[in-house]
Amino acid sequence: MNKAFTFTIKSLRFDENYNPSGSTRITTNFANLARGERRQENLRNALVMIDNRFNALAHWDNPKADRYSVELEIISAELNVEVKGNAFPVIEILKPTIIDKSTSERIDGIVGNNFSSYVRDYDFSVWLPEHNKSQPEFTIPEDFGKLHGNIFKRFVNSAAYTENFNKAPVICLSVSTKNTYCRTTNQHPVLGFEYQQDEPSLTDIYFAKMGLQARYFMPPNSVAPLAFYFHGDLLSDYTNLELISTISTMETFQKIYRPEIYNANSAAGALYQPNLTHQDYSLTRIVYDREERSQLAVEQGRFTEEHFIKPYQTILEQWSANSAL
Repeated sequence: MNKAFTFTIKSLRFDENYNPSGSTRITTNFANLARGERRQENLRNALVMIDNRFNALAHWDNPKADRYSVELEIISAELNVEVKGNAFPVIEILKPTIIDKSTSERIDGIVGNNFSSYVRDYDFSVWLPEHNKSQPEFTIPEDFGKLHGNIFKRFVNSAAYTENFNKAPVICLSVSTKNTYCRTTNQHPVLGFEYQQDEPSLTDIYFAKMGLQARYFMPPNSVAPLAFYFHGDLLSDYTNLELISTISTMETFQKIYRPEIYNANSAAGALYQPNLTHQDYSLTRIVYDREERSQLAVEQGRFTEEHFIKPYQTILEQWSANSAL
């Protein structure tokens, strides 16, 4: 059954001329920016923010803070369901390439960063709410995230992935507003101070089924910790420049999408609980409609249910059971 499923990888440059493809989740960070009358200005401003943040963190041998720039590729993975002769877009991530303008060298960043998945939309925006309609208190369905986790693990171990990327992905997300984070004494030169949370978040539990563990760091001159999801050793497996490519990319997106947390006017203290109702923050010059994005997540979850979960449910369940790593 495993042989009936293969992955195809496609890539598309993310720059000021980017237009989302028909198979791209429009709730995705990068796709959402590329909509509306100010789409090109949005994209240009976001890319400038990424470059500026990269140079601020990579400050050694960089006196004018202009040595580096970052190019981004959108990596789309389709799962080919050969039994039915069909393919479904299951994962979208970002791959940064670091341009060292002093040496003309192109350096691979860490693939991952943003994480987009139609199946995750289905799990969180369709399955989870429907499960809890009849529950007296909030619970997580049995096997919640299992199929999605197995899809991700099979993708990372697939020939398509290993032929294109030489390191495991790192996903970087916002911290949970439901948890409290405590700053530790552990400090990394690029990742900054490590924080620990009081209990695992639902995202942590979900990503654990993808084979990923979480650590939380607040980089230098940031105002809130970021959540890093990875397999292996986050501090030893990646170079400082690789880590900076992830921080600069995802902190920029979070400043746009979570300004109450990541563009706050004061930094997180020793004990920190993120709050999206926080009022003391600054806005970027980039337009974004968070309410619309939440509505679209439900629509795309329904799309996944109709075109992927229901048509292939039996095949997918058998494949997921046989492919668990």
